[in-house]
Amino acid sequence: MKDILFLIGSESDRKLIEPAIDLIKEKQFSYTLKAISAHRNLAELLEYLKNNSKSFRVIIAAAGLSAALPGIVASQTKVPVIGVPLSVGELSGIDALLSMLQLPKGVPMATMGIGIQGLLNAVYFAERIISH
Repeated sequence: MKDILFLIGSESDRKLIEPAIDLIKEKQFSYTLKAISAHRNLAELLEYLKNNSKSFRVIIAAAGLSAALPGIVASQTKVPVIGVPLSVGELSGIDALLSMLQLPKGVPMATMGIGIQGLLNAVYFAERIISH
């Protein structure tokens, strides 16, 4: 079992999350980084989660704009999910934050702050989950 599955919605998000990946490596967590769009590749995302989510102790899902990815992931697994809004678009991540905060009852997910600080806090929070 790996420690962290790190999901992003697009390869273009890879550069934005580099500080979090660096911290994951520094802490020597095992991880997989995967880019799957909840909007453009929903069937692929659902299939991947069905077949792989139980192989990880925690999932970090980072997304910008309407940020569907973290909520969909949280709705499809019992693994703890940490959502991170990326600072992109006209609203600089506010739209992503609200999307993550307003999940329906029964779809729990931890939501971090916007951008770099949120990405790093997601790794620190994952560390707390993994250590228990």
